[in-house]
Amino acid sequence: MARPIALITGASSGLGATFARQLAVEGYDLILVARREAALQQLAKELHGNQGICATVVTADLTREEDVSRVCGLLAGNDRLELLVNNAGFGSRGFFFEADAEQQDAMHRLHVVAVERLTRAVLPGLVARARGGIINVASVAGFISGPGNISYCATKAWMVVFTEGLYLELKSMGSPVKVQALCPGYTYTGFHDAMGVDRSSIMGKGWWMSADRVVAESLSGFGSGKLLVIPGLRYKIVVAVARFLPRSLLIRGAARFRNQYAKR
Repeated sequence: MARPIALITGASSGLGATFARQLAVEGYDLILVARREAALQQLAKELHGNQGICATVVTADLTREEDVSRVCGLLAGNDRLELLVNNAGFGSRGFFFEADAEQQDAMHRLHVVAVERLTRAVLPGLVARARGGIINVASVAGFISGPGNISYCATKAWMVVFTEGLYLELKSMGSPVKVQALCPGYTYTGFHDAMGVDRSSIMGKGWWMSADRVVAESLSGFGSGKLLVIPGLRYKIVVAVARFLPRSLLIRGAARFRNQYAKR
């Protein structure tokens, strides 16, 4: 019997590579998508050697229209495709009006446009086959706003609302296809290193989680059909407060907050 296939974006490191390793253990063949071909090839070799699965490498920059279209073609034409993990993403530092304009555009193209396009490409097949699903890697930042990273917060908020809408549509039509918004907090990956942010300047160790834990909670929640997965009790409390306190109070508090992303 042919193994199911999962396509993972941003698979070369961090949460993406961790998703790949855990899904390989679960018996998925994989399509690994990212910009860094050498890192993808190394991961594919590791997974084939350790788990005996087939891992196909696709080098793509999902901020580019032609690359998004190419990956959409892989999703739309594969009857074994059962899981899409929209994980690719990045952060930035600095006030919006001072930040590099192209970088801000690229963030919106990656977190919003690429996620929308890939989801639209895969969902008809999943619904027709009545199985599988989509995991959108959002963030706790999607429930809050703060100076210095507003594009990141805004695009992750879009991902949460988009996933909630998909969930409601699928439920309304009685489809067994699952969707999940994974909303981690601070996680030990290369994310903050790429931004040039010192982890020790952010929060205490108790706020940091391993990528293995985040992905394990995501896949456990996906198996049970959980829409919103927020790893860690502290972050569950943060999100509960952010969702149920009056928005005016949250904005007033955030306006006084000066964080490491603002560079001022």
